[in-house]
Amino acid sequence: MDIDLTPIGTVHSPFKHPRDIRQEDFWTPDGFDPIHGKLEVFAEFAPGLEIIEGFSHLIVLFAFHRSGQGELTALPPFESREKGVFATRSPHRPNPLGMTVVRLLERQGNILEVAGVDMIEGTPILDIKPYTPRDLKPGARFGWLERTCR
Repeated sequence: MDIDLTPIGTVHSPFKHPRDIRQEDFWTPDGFDPIHGKLEVFAEFAPGLEIIEGFSHLIVLFAFHRSGQGELTALPPFESREKGVFATRSPHRPNPLGMTVVRLLERQGNILEVAGVDMIEGTPILDIKPYTPRDLKPGARFGWLERTCR
């Protein structure tokens, strides 16, 4: 089965290379998202942003356009043992798809100013969805990450 995806926009980020993204930039105990960036939605898709300002957070689906070959195991930062890639956020996946949640700060036309950017400059955006109460799952567990998320 062939799947064709068309980018709807691009990311503008302070990170120019994958190596610039350090996990410690995102693990803040107070939940503050210090890294700001912009999501530029291409003009032909801008009507899809209608009333998006009512949401505080957005789910961004994107392509890991500069990741390496897909692997089935990954060594997460600060870990000494490899994990199955589907139990990690590694960009080196069988399908180079990423997902992140950002905080929407402001919309100016087709540009969304966001906080919590963990994508590099020029990352192709595949879709944007609102983060909704339905995304908050009671009793969620965080596997091997539980000891580092607190």
